[in-house]
Amino acid sequence: MSAISIYAEASPNPESMKFVLNSTLLPDGVSVDYPTLEAAANSPLAQELFNFDYVGRVFIAQNFVTITKTQPELAWTSLIPELRQFVKSYVEAGGQLFLVDPAAEQLAAQAASAGDPSQAHGQTSQKIIDLLDNYVRPAVEQDGGNITFKSYHDGVVTVNLQGSCSGCPSATVTLKSGIENLLKRMVPEVREVVAEGVLV
Repeated sequence: MSAISIYAEASPNPESMKFVLNSTLLPDGVSVDYPTLEAAANSPLAQELFNFDYVGRVFIAQNFVTITKTQPELAWTSLIPELRQFVKSYVEAGGQLFLVDPAAEQLAAQAASAGDPSQAHGQTSQKIIDLLDNYVRPAVEQDGGNITFKSYHDGVVTVNLQGSCSGCPSATVTLKSGIENLLKRMVPEVREVVAEGVLV
């Protein structure tokens, strides 16, 4: 395994930090969000990160890991060197990232959520998924998080916010003024966008 370089990048959520690697962890478009140690059963890397007593959430995407801390009084300046060194050493040593490939699981889940008995309903869901994937997700990933489509029913789109987006003070504003406006403009059937994973 060649040398891994890793740097920390602040996110809009003051409790989350994005650690960017020069190595691929997951295929593009695939990500996993672990809000608890129990949820991280499929990822030995995430489980190890939860051993740090201040780690409260781990989000893994194509080439970065977003870590959310549980103790606001701890400054990132003191935590970053320890976390950066741990992730670097773990990946360089060829540590196992996942027990089961998340890409296959995620594709199956997306197919299930997009499937709809009504043809028109299914087409609307697909339009929404395409807009989220092409316009919203890249921006959200820049901030160390992710957005995924959960459902569309009677004009209401439900999405999941993951990583740094969960618990971010600006997530609700982004959701309503940004994402909701975009979807309403591009898909007239959409009346509202609501999110799971937003801690208020």
